[in-house]
Amino acid sequence: MPGIVVKKDENFESAYRRFKKQVDRNLIVTEARSRRFYEPPTEKRKKRKINARKKILKRLYMMRRYEARL
Repeated sequence: MPGIVVKKDENFESAYRRFKKQVDRNLIVTEARSRRFYEPPTEKRKKRKINARKKILKRLYMMRRYEARL
């Protein structure tokens, strides 16, 4: 769990900002959102498949865009 020690002359905003950075680095919010509802293994596989397809299409688009400049 992330935690910070507030320094002697530190204001609340800067301490809160440091805390938020730690939370973001540890991916706590994203993990909590993913665990909010149960997701069956089939849904996970579908999402992985969709994301893989998007990644391939994006790479293909970028390659075609690069080749068009040549």
